[in-house]
Amino acid sequence: MRISKIGEQWAHGGGAWLNRHSNVRTGMIIASIIFIIVSLWASDRLVTRMAEAERLNMEIWANATQATTTNDINTTLIYLSRILQSNPSIPTIITDKEGRIISYNNIELPKEDTEKFLYQKLAAFRTGYPPIIMEGLTDPLYLYYSDSKVLQQLHIFPYIQLAVFFLFLGVAIVALVSLKKSDQNRIWEGLARETAHQLGTPTSSLMAWKQYLESTGTEEMVTNEMEKDIERLGIIADRFQKIGSSPNLKSADLQEVVLRAIHYMQPRISPQVELIPPTSQDEAIVVKLSEPLMAWVFENLIKNAVDAMEGKGKITLQYILKDQWVYIDVTDTGRGIPRGMHRNIFRPGVTTRQRGWGLGLSLARRIVEDYHRGHIYVKHSELGVGTTFRIELRREME
Repeated sequence: MRISKIGEQWAHGGGAWLNRHSNVRTGMIIASIIFIIVSLWASDRLVTRMAEAERLNMEIWANATQATTTNDINTTLIYLSRILQSNPSIPTIITDKEGRIISYNNIELPKEDTEKFLYQKLAAFRTGYPPIIMEGLTDPLYLYYSDSKVLQQLHIFPYIQLAVFFLFLGVAIVALVSLKKSDQNRIWEGLARETAHQLGTPTSSLMAWKQYLESTGTEEMVTNEMEKDIERLGIIADRFQKIGSSPNLKSADLQEVVLRAIHYMQPRISPQVELIPPTSQDEAIVVKLSEPLMAWVFENLIKNAVDAMEGKGKITLQYILKDQWVYIDVTDTGRGIPRGMHRNIFRPGVTTRQRGWGLGLSLARRIVEDYHRGHIYVKHSELGVGTTFRIELRREME
């Protein structure tokens, strides 16, 4: 009764913990979007103001030229050049009404084909800002210009700023996820080792009681069943001890591990559940594994399948060999899992059962992916039809 209550609290607390972290992530995303929008808006305003200032400078220079009272084009250009010398950064080109280049400023020319280069620059300037027309001369002149180097750099600056922001944001997220995973690992390891330690005391006590009952002439059937339970407690303690540290992986035939797990579960599930073992392969499926932990994975999947079918249905296991991998599919005829929960179902505290702990599949994923470098996921699920879990393990080839 107490264990059931703890399970309910764990499931409720785990869900609340996930909701809190989900809210934190949502808040971070919203804050990041606001920061990006404000940053881009501020940079855009700065660029716009500088562009307006440069346009105003060009108009001032043009107006100064128009104020010239002489019609001598050479004198006008000399006066205009002196004005443009006060602008060391804005590239400019002055043309006549026929489009011939009369003067230019702040343009670095190549060693060859300078004229061709200037007209290419002029064509580029024409696609940008509209020219400033300088009236009051014999013929109007046209002042074309482009952004200064400073303004060009400011155009690029928001994107650099955005890239740097995303870089830091990515680093922060990776650090947060790593820290979170590290904390979870420490909790798992501490919980597992403490559980293994706590199981040691009652197991030792039961062994002593078994010996006492044997000495008093208690019926042999009672002590034999008691011995089986003690052995089972020892296996459970060993599993928790292994999951709390790096397990020692050994080469073994996966088929034998699966069959032993099925034989253990068969008498412990509803007789209305048909448990169909996988077809035996001609060759051994050699995988480096920890048998106590991998057997735990299959037991958890079978238990979940029985719960999903409410004690009535069919569970089918199947091997699929592909290159250096072996796929083990566990298919039930239960109620199915909603698509939105296919990934979340492996997170601690998430369960489809009303009185579930939400730990079985989380333990299974930790064992398969962290310890055996494999994969476990929901291959297919349809509501009211059933679910297929797939485990992928790398096998040893001769």
